Amino acid sequence: MFENIKQDWKANSKSINHAGFRTLLVYRFGQWRMTIKNKFLRAPMGFLYRQMEKHVRFKYGIELPYTVALGNNITFEHQHGIVIHGQAKIGDGCIIRQGVTIGNKSLEAPFDAPSIGAYVNIGAGAKILGKVQIGDHAAIGANAVVTSDIPDYAVAVGIPAKVIKIKYPEGQDL
Repeated sequence: MFENIKQDWKANSKSINHAGFRTLLVYRFGQWRMTIKNKFLRAPMGFLYRQMEKHVRFKYGIELPYTVALGNNITFEHQHGIVIHGQAKIGDGCIIRQGVTIGNKSLEAPFDAPSIGAYVNIGAGAKILGKVQIGDHAAIGANAVVTSDIPDYAVAVGIPAKVIKIKYPEGQDL
């Protein structure tokens, strides 16, 4: 857990005052409290977590439940308006900007949540909805609405989001 916190701190400007870092601290605390087996010891930690989570949600506008499968080195570039579904999966090194929604798109399938690969750059106001896969090193443009899978190294923009280019790493053939 402490190694994760150290990586979160580095990813968020090495500043304890950074809203993204504080959000990740509360998230890591929420996950840690679930490792306490004795429910009488866990109960006060649960109360404390709920209070901290409410504070983060109202002050910074970032809703990040402890049930999210979150990688390391996550950066919340700017605060406010960030909502992440409790069943979402987010890989290492992702950058999430203000106004991003990562959630489901249907009341009939409330647990269908996106799975985001490693090192994905998500632009401001982007919406990633439903049970979609976002590939590693992809970029989602500002205000894009993603409702279908995006491959690795792709750049997706628009409403609905369409892949406009695939930026292969250097040395890889097309």
